[in-house]
Amino acid sequence: MTTRVDIEKLDEKIRQLKQAALELNEMGNEFPAVKRNTARVLASIRMMEINVCDVAGLAVD
Repeated sequence: MTTRVDIEKLDEKIRQLKQAALELNEMGNEFPAVKRNTARVLASIRMMEINVCDVAGLAVD
């Protein structure tokens, strides 16, 4: 049994994750651990963006 993936929905969720991570990163200016960890999260999100774009042929921001 195979599961069909909704690429558009996946892309939207990744965009939401990115927005939340960017907001946390901004809020972390006075909290270095938050700043460092959100930078790592953003790097992982970037990899997801690239993966989804490869499959869907979407443009990466």
